[in-house]
Amino acid sequence: MNTLVELQEIQATDVRLEKERFYVLLEDGREIGIPYEWFPRLNGADQAALANWRFIGSGSGIHWEDLDEDISVMGLLKGRHRSDQKQG
Repeated sequence: MNTLVELQEIQATDVRLEKERFYVLLEDGREIGIPYEWFPRLNGADQAALANWRFIGSGSGIHWEDLDEDISVMGLLKGRHRSDQKQG
């Protein structure tokens, strides 16, 4: 099987919020930790807003309603984040 296809099939099964980062549990058993500072809308958000998340695409992404933020699992696995992109 092609590695790219394998990555596209990986979905999240849970999200755990901590003080400085959030953790995404993947269906294959891995857990990745992501600093909030990677995503300006998440960075500095209050706990109530951070806790108001849901999966989109059957776990292929995470949506934070209060923060208008969508993050794909594939993007996280590739190390993509908004803090290294120029803000327009």
